[in-house]
Amino acid sequence: MSIYKDIEPINLSKVKTYELASRPSKVNLEDFAEPVAEEDTLCSFLAKLPNILAVKSLRELAERIRSASSRKKPVIWGIGGHVIKTGLAPLIIDLMDRGLVTALAVNGSVLVHDLEIAMVGFTSEDVDSALGKGDFGAALETGEILNNAARIAVDSETGLGEAVGKELTSRDPANRNVSVLCAAYERGIPVTAHLAIGADIGHFHSSCDGAALGAASHTDFRLLCSLVREMNGGGAYLNYGSAVVLPEVFLKAVTVVKNLGGELNDITTANFDFIQQYRPSTNVVRRPTADGAGKGFSITGHHEFTLPLLAAELICGK
Repeated sequence: MSIYKDIEPINLSKVKTYELASRPSKVNLEDFAEPVAEEDTLCSFLAKLPNILAVKSLRELAERIRSASSRKKPVIWGIGGHVIKTGLAPLIIDLMDRGLVTALAVNGSVLVHDLEIAMVGFTSEDVDSALGKGDFGAALETGEILNNAARIAVDSETGLGEAVGKELTSRDPANRNVSVLCAAYERGIPVTAHLAIGADIGHFHSSCDGAALGAASHTDFRLLCSLVREMNGGGAYLNYGSAVVLPEVFLKAVTVVKNLGGELNDITTANFDFIQQYRPSTNVVRRPTADGAGKGFSITGHHEFTLPLLAAELICGK
C-alpha cells in the first residue's frame, strides 16, 4: 500500500484514441532520403537528401534567393572573415557571376583576410605564438593598404569597401582571381565595410587615421541602407558568420528604411553559423520578417559545409 494516502494514480481506461491512418503527420515516406550511388552527380545527390528540417529549409531558401535574382531584387550577403578563411571566396565569386550575389556587406576581418590572400596567397596568422612577441597583426602591407584606402575613400567621397577594392585591384595582386574584393570591384558589385574601431589589426598601425576609417565606414552604412531599401518586394539578406557587428548594422539599416517611410515586405533573411546566437537570430531572422513582412531561416553548421551546399542548391535546384 502506498504511503501517499491523498492521491492515487489516474485511471487511464477512458483515454480516447484514434486510427493512426487518420492522423496528419510532419514526416512522410516521400520525404525520406535515397541511398547515394557511385554514379550520382552533385545535383542528383542533392535531390536524394531528405526533404526534412534543414534540407527543406535550404531548398526553400535557395528558391527564394533565385526568385529575388529573377525579380532583379538585391541578394545581399553579409559575411564575416571566417568565410574567407575557410576558402569559400571562389564560390562567392561564381555566385556573383550567376546574379546570386548582388552586394556584399563585410566586417573588418574580411578586408584583412581577403587582402592577404590576394597579395600573398595565405592568411590567418598563429595568434598564440605571435601575441607573446608583440607581432600579432603587425604585417606592414596589410595595415598600409587598408589605412591608405580609408583616406582615399574620404577624399573621393566613396565607401571603404569600394576604396579597398579599388586600391587592391590597382596593385594587380597575384591572386586577384580568388579575391572577393577584387571580383566585386571589377564587376561593379557594391561592397560595404562595417568596422568596430580597434577590432582589426590595421587599427593600431601608425598609418591609421581613425577619422578616415569612421567616415568611410559611415558612408558604407548609408549605402547599405539604400541597398536594404531595395529589398522591398522580394529581396534577400544572408548573414554568414558575423555574430555581432553585421546583425546590428543590418537591423539599423532596416530601421533607417522604415524611419524614412519605406516598406520592407516579402523579404527573405537567413543566418548561417556554427551556433544560433542571439543577435543574428533576433536582428536578422526574426525582427525584420515579423508581422508577415517575410520569412527568416536559421541554418546551423560549419561554413565550409553549408555554403557549398547552398551554392549547389542554388545552381542545381532550378
